[in-house]
Amino acid sequence: MANNNEKMSREEAGRKGGETTAKNHDKEFYQEIGQKGGEATSENHDKEFYQEIGKKGGEATSESHGKEFYQEIGEKGGEARGNQRDDSDDGKMSREEAGRKGGEKSRR
Repeated sequence: MANNNEKMSREEAGRKGGETTAKNHDKEFYQEIGQKGGEATSENHDKEFYQEIGKKGGEATSESHGKEFYQEIGEKGGEARGNQRDDSDDGKMSREEAGRKGGEKSRR
């Protein structure tokens, strides 16, 4: 919405610019600029940066999602793991061991 002197707010100008850009570009455009941005970020930041943003993201997710969310993603992960070949010689944890460890951690 324009203010009294007929100028757009930054918010409105940004929204309109975003809408125009979206009309002029396809999914591949956004994937390409996203990849370039990710590469530039990785060149400018170290491991600790990613650990910190991962921690913040995890905390935000924890605050905004309930127990059901974690049950659902855990079930999906378990199903995906169950669909993999169960080979105890490959150095990976067995499903039984993973379930036991997960249960122990949940109890704490």
